[in-house]
Amino acid sequence: MAHCCTVLTGLLVWSLLMLSWCEASRNNINRYDHSYGTFKSNSLIKRRDDITRLKSVARASLRLPTTVSVSDFGAKGDGKTDDTQAFVNAWKKACSSSGAVNLLVPEGKTYFLKSIRLNGPCTSILTVQILGTLSASQQRSDYKDLSKWITFDGVNSLTVDGGATGTVNGNGETWWENSCKRNEAKKCTKAPTALTFYNSKNLRVNNLRVKDAQQIQISIEKCSNVQVSNVEVTAPADSPNTDGIHITNTQNIQVSKSIIGTGDDCISIESGSQNVKINDLTCGPGHGISIGSLGDDNSKAFVSGVTVDGAKLSGTDNGVRIKTYQGGSGTASNIIFQNIQMENVKNPIIIDQDYCDKSKCTEQKSAVQIKNVVYRNISGTSASDIAITFNCSKNYPCQGIVLDKVNIKGGKASCSNANVMDKDGVLPQCKST
Repeated sequence: MAHCCTVLTGLLVWSLLMLSWCEASRNNINRYDHSYGTFKSNSLIKRRDDITRLKSVARASLRLPTTVSVSDFGAKGDGKTDDTQAFVNAWKKACSSSGAVNLLVPEGKTYFLKSIRLNGPCTSILTVQILGTLSASQQRSDYKDLSKWITFDGVNSLTVDGGATGTVNGNGETWWENSCKRNEAKKCTKAPTALTFYNSKNLRVNNLRVKDAQQIQISIEKCSNVQVSNVEVTAPADSPNTDGIHITNTQNIQVSKSIIGTGDDCISIESGSQNVKINDLTCGPGHGISIGSLGDDNSKAFVSGVTVDGAKLSGTDNGVRIKTYQGGSGTASNIIFQNIQMENVKNPIIIDQDYCDKSKCTEQKSAVQIKNVVYRNISGTSASDIAITFNCSKNYPCQGIVLDKVNIKGGKASCSNANVMDKDGVLPQCKST
């Protein structure tokens, strides 16, 4: 048996080394600066670090994992006792261990947590098994950072799995009541994101339920190589700014087999995001699937390689949307929306380059360039008079917009400053202007 494990380990390490060498070689070519004739980073050091990490992953994957339970560090799980420090202590133990480690949050209990930041890097290959319920404090004074509740920072090769019962509950009602979007007499203030993953590579989030976040439910920021699957994200339709999954400055991410119903975007994709794949998504209530907003405060924004392939939207305020502010710059390009069903959706297909969510927005000449966007095999019903809206910039018209097998009943098309090609079976028709 030991000999078999040795052979398997050798084969796995060899395969990973070859993949790492190929990837590193390709990246070296891509990173070469032809203007200055120099490499932008020390590729040999990076390759060595990647290989070391791959070796550790391979070894850990062939050993039985060690289990570290938050109960062993004093977590009560009675829904009242502050379990924050017990979670921090359990995290330190799990993160500093070697090999594969399961950090266990036991089933059948509710753990009361103030704001908590779980930092890497870790020497272990960590799986956080959330089988119980994490319950957020509703007191502003319990948050060191009012923009975050639970944060995983700089943890590579992390898996968070909710099994059949794991739930993250933001207890957001108190925060919503004090939101200026619910009550204009209230001052606009920050509210925490329930679950944030920051600056991490090779991240997996599976089988998790997130509900009633104070504001954004799940935020994935500055990460790469991410898989999110079989998550259920819920909040009331009138809960302000409760985006389901927020993706920003993240590359190579796939979201699949998930159900999201919130008071804001089911999925929002912002600047710096590349190679985003979304499939088998159920969305509603909410504001649909949004790229943006981009270019706010005259900023430069880049989003590319977004594919939504397989989604059902019902009763949402928007369908598939790209929104940019006037005054910004950069590009949103190479985007595909396909195999999508919509039922009673307002603004089923919309590009808005005059987006404004402020008290006053002034007309400006510059804009984020939107180009190479395909809408294919999209059908359903519109809850608004306008089913297709392309409201594009005069100075930076939308380029390469393709409608193919689009059939949305109940509304017409309104298009301005857009280069549109209608292909097979398009209703309503949208002509270029």
